[in-house]
Amino acid sequence: QVQLVESGGGLVQAGGSLRLSCAASGRTFSTYPMGWFRQAPGKEREFVAAASWSGGTYYADSVKGRFTISRDNSKNTVYLQMNSLKPEDTAVYYCATQSGNYGLGALNMYDYRGQGTQVTVSS
Repeated sequence: QVQLVESGGGLVQAGGSLRLSCAASGRTFSTYPMGWFRQAPGKEREFVAAASWSGGTYYADSVKGRFTISRDNSKNTVYLQMNSLKPEDTAVYYCATQSGNYGLGALNMYDYRGQGTQVTVSS
């Protein structure tokens, strides 16, 4: 059974930083894309960033230059370093992975997701 457990969320002032972590278990994740999505109140879930097993990355335009995704395949863990946070980054952040290897941009194929961690950015 695939499990994804996020941590590292919290309350931060605008301009601050947070680092999210996602620990995966239940299978070997090293060869599958892993990503982050977020959902703000009253809005649809949106893609944030993804990383391939070989280090390739893909970002939403809204976070480019501010967020960095990385992964440690030996620990089945993916990270999201968030800098220069803005109030509009406030959301529940979810870790996700694919059941196969469909490519970083196959956003509808991230069908395993965690429970999420809340990130709140105050102005």
